[in-house]
Amino acid sequence: MSQYYSEQEAKNKKRLDELRKELPPFLSRFFANRADHTSSRTRVAYAYDLRLFFNFLTNETREFGDLTAHTFDLEHFAKITDYHIEDFLDYLGFYQSDRYKDNAQFNAENKASGKARKLSTLRAVFAYFYKKGHISGNPAELVDMPPVKEKAKVYLDVDEIANLLDVAENGADLTGRQKEYHAHTRCRDVALLSMLSGTGIRVSELVGLNVDDVNVDRGSFRVIRKGGDEAILFFNEEVEMALRDYLEVRNLKKGKIQEGHENALFLSLQNRRITARAVQNLVKKYSNLAVDFKKITPHKLRTSFGTNMYRQTGDIYLVADLLGHKDVNTTRKSYADTKEEAGRRAVRNLRLRRDD
Repeated sequence: MSQYYSEQEAKNKKRLDELRKELPPFLSRFFANRADHTSSRTRVAYAYDLRLFFNFLTNETREFGDLTAHTFDLEHFAKITDYHIEDFLDYLGFYQSDRYKDNAQFNAENKASGKARKLSTLRAVFAYFYKKGHISGNPAELVDMPPVKEKAKVYLDVDEIANLLDVAENGADLTGRQKEYHAHTRCRDVALLSMLSGTGIRVSELVGLNVDDVNVDRGSFRVIRKGGDEAILFFNEEVEMALRDYLEVRNLKKGKIQEGHENALFLSLQNRRITARAVQNLVKKYSNLAVDFKKITPHKLRTSFGTNMYRQTGDIYLVADLLGHKDVNTTRKSYADTKEEAGRRAVRNLRLRRDD
């Protein structure tokens, strides 16, 4: 686990270093401060957002048009107003429309959410330099957050999860070509889906698991959370059985696993550590056969775990801890919505004809 995590951190650090070359030098203070509070992936996302913002200021505005990213200093930064930020958000709408002009669905679903994320980034940056006394206020706080339409929360109930695992187990309705692969991956796929839906683990955490991170006898495993924190999580007997079956098959591959991937828990058909993209495709393949009217992703299985755990326990703090949420409000917002289930029960109990 530590080696995999270190490799991912190194990749993110390299990308962040490349992006920071395109940003004003004074922002290095902000990134240094955020290193103790955010994951490397989050800081890379900050850098992408800020690169776009400063490109806008230096290429699209009169006030800063004679500057470059390298000549943009704190004195210029202090002159940015809420009007500049509002203009940036308007520009962002046109930028996305042009960049994704052939993808109407992307524009419809992500224009507002993309603006909201970038505004959140700017609020964090301005808040930091305001706190340090380098600017007199936070103009980003004067800009209203773009309204993002709330989407219906998609998750699987326990019966749907059971059906998903059954499809992965028996390979029903797979194409002939898929069944050929399924003969080699059945145990792995069932174990993988069981881990996702039975522990709430993130897909990035799952692909980073090593064999020695899992203690099947104790029903526990070690995981590196976002930000680098280590946690011990647990699984039930169903997950244990799936893991035992898979580990028996995996042990037969000793000597065939590619160099550098010997410790990886979940392997691809090429005997390399499985990738997040491969897991996403795997979940999509089985869920398309097992579940109607729902687009299921690894994150939706995480959502399902959190929602079902909250229904069973009613303990939002326990669910937040299991999911690795530092802010319980994140859990409450994302996983504790039981209105859909209440509505389903109410409609099922509705009588259209009187019972005589």
